[in-house]
Amino acid sequence: MGFLKFLLAEFLSFLPGLLGLFVAPISSGQNAWYNTLARSSLNPEGWVFSVVWTILYFIIGIALFLVIQKHHLTSRSDRAGAYTLFGLNIALNALWTFAFFGGHLPEVALVVLTALIITAIFMAREFFRISKAAFWLVVPYIVWLMFAFYLNGMIIYLN
Repeated sequence: MGFLKFLLAEFLSFLPGLLGLFVAPISSGQNAWYNTLARSSLNPEGWVFSVVWTILYFIIGIALFLVIQKHHLTSRSDRAGAYTLFGLNIALNALWTFAFFGGHLPEVALVVLTALIITAIFMAREFFRISKAAFWLVVPYIVWLMFAFYLNGMIIYLN
């Protein structure tokens, strides 16, 4: 049963990436619009995004799994808060990809990203109440989102 919960947690955490495949380039060479944009000198190569997001989705899935595993040790309100924020975070993560790559709307994407960062911080706080390890697994995700905010902001500024 634990393995099925782990698979469910991983599947849920990878949903934004899976949905994003419909609109986002697998590599920057596959998106003509993105290739025309002026970007920050700190903008990584396209393959870096694929690697980083794969790692982040995986560790967020582990964090969710740790929260699920503590289900019997936590209050219903703590679980509801953690699961709600996780779901909202996943939805906003997918929405950013659709706004930025699908809609070519970097300004809207930046607003979504702001909400995503705030939600991730609150999600981390809720995870901390249930599992300190889950909290620490979310921290790299928040750091990357802040870097993504910078990159998204620079695209707006430079274009």
